[in-house]
Amino acid sequence: MIRTPLRPLARILRAREAGENPDDIEAENRARRHAEIQDKSRKRASFRLWLMAFAFTAAFGAVGMRMGALASSDPTEPRAQATGARIISQRADIVDRRGRVLATNLSTHALYAHPHQMVDPRRAATELAAIFPDLDEKQLTKDFTGKRTFVWIKKKLSPEQMQAVHDIGEPGLLFGPREMRLYPNGQLASHILGGSTFGAEGVSSAEVLGMAGVEKAFDNWLRDPANAGAPLTLSIDLTAQAAMEEVLSNGMKVMSAKGAAGVLMEVSTGEVLAMASLPDFDPNDRPRPALKGDPSDSPLFNRAVQGQYELGSTFKLFPVAQALDEKLINPNTMINASSPMKIGKYLIHDFHNYGGSLSVADILAKSSNVGTVRIAQMLGPERQQKFLKDLGLFEATQIEMTEAPTGKPLVPQRWPAVTAATVAFGHGLAASPLHLASAYATIANDGHRVRPTLVHRRDHPQGEQILSAQAAQTARMMLRGVVTRGTARAAEVEGYDVAGKTGTADKPRPGGGYYESKVISNFAAMFPVESPKYVLVVTLDEPSVTNAGGGTARTAGLTAAPVAAEMVRRLAPIVGLRPAADADLPVIENRTPADLKLVTN
Repeated sequence: MIRTPLRPLARILRAREAGENPDDIEAENRARRHAEIQDKSRKRASFRLWLMAFAFTAAFGAVGMRMGALASSDPTEPRAQATGARIISQRADIVDRRGRVLATNLSTHALYAHPHQMVDPRRAATELAAIFPDLDEKQLTKDFTGKRTFVWIKKKLSPEQMQAVHDIGEPGLLFGPREMRLYPNGQLASHILGGSTFGAEGVSSAEVLGMAGVEKAFDNWLRDPANAGAPLTLSIDLTAQAAMEEVLSNGMKVMSAKGAAGVLMEVSTGEVLAMASLPDFDPNDRPRPALKGDPSDSPLFNRAVQGQYELGSTFKLFPVAQALDEKLINPNTMINASSPMKIGKYLIHDFHNYGGSLSVADILAKSSNVGTVRIAQMLGPERQQKFLKDLGLFEATQIEMTEAPTGKPLVPQRWPAVTAATVAFGHGLAASPLHLASAYATIANDGHRVRPTLVHRRDHPQGEQILSAQAAQTARMMLRGVVTRGTARAAEVEGYDVAGKTGTADKPRPGGGYYESKVISNFAAMFPVESPKYVLVVTLDEPSVTNAGGGTARTAGLTAAPVAAEMVRRLAPIVGLRPAADADLPVIENRTPADLKLVTN
């Protein structure tokens, strides 16, 4: 802003020449300046008054509108917002296919302390250490007598523990309500459920998060208020799960195995009715993960889903079924089975020398490595790889568990002739028992791809056709011969027409090569063979049993097959299958785990 001077020189000089008083010029300019200042001040004051009037009008208008809205609404009691209300503590239940509870919530309390409110902190530390032996009395004393104003003591209490703490009578010991996750069946289906832990915590609520299994896979769904508390329904049958775990546990002991796994799958839908891995754990008190050593030594390791095993002769079904589909063979086709067979610098042997030739049916029944390789050679490596890939043996299963991606099969990067030969009889490609169950279910399902699932629902889209129904049916009938006259005779269960294949694979050393006396034994079965309803896979890790001659037996026919037979005897009536010879017997459908007893002979 350019200000006009009060005594401009030009005007002063002209005034003096005219004989006028120069002071009049200064007075005139001063008066004009004061007038301009007063005018600006008047406009500024007017603007402020209008602004205040608008603000008061808007404020009183809003108050009036709110009063009108309250006057026209129904009266309700106001509710105070509780501390920790932002923590989502509700979590939906998990139930089996019949609605029986597998995981639920239990109201409990957490224990915390305000040391500055304590009357006798040292006595409180001593009393708490007596109630909770896992607490360190010295550390509690240090926390209570130091400068801390808040101390978490226990995240969850039983009613008895809560009463014992209350009896201490210390005002600085306080209880906070919360919900905890409860697994009422203890260790049953522990690997499937996985377990939970606390997330965000407050003194009046705590967030429950899934740690593994379906609890973690469905964590967002289980905590979503939009589901209105609807439970997550799994495909698991609690009674079948209890029977499988009991039979598998006893079988593992009888066979002196390090570990075991089992899968029972519905053929038409891929729904898993039972899946077990031993040793297991209690999800109510989930152990810490192992930080060193072999991961499979930890009870948290899920052998059925995460185990990457060479599954041995159970793979022999795949080249046979594929060659049947390609019309390269039929069950009576004679194949050269002379042992040993040389591929490059490698020799392939059979467990027994079967002479010159065997029919395809006998190759499967007697489990001839050489005969299977001859069939695989008819297919060629490219067709062999494509079929195994179509069966899902090159990728992780899509089952609804966080552990599923860690069980991706170990597939050879190169596929020369010797690899094609060894993969044909189950060596060189490592997959999980769940992969094996899914592949066998595909053949049992007339060649339609079956994908495993843990969710029980009515609508299951049919998988793509990767094998003709005729080839699948023929392959199944040859599997029946493995049980009636082949290596799996110990798996025969009267009335259920079990068809299956044994598989014994040497266990690989961590540094390369194979152990001489450690194996993985498997038995993969489907029943009843004419129209299979279920697929069963049993896997034993390092089994060893004394045979009739006093020696040690490790083959699947003497270890996994008899355990699988006992499972069929127990599981078939539970899932509603009548024995063919006793069609008029009542079907057992609603037995509880407490009703189940194992016959181990």
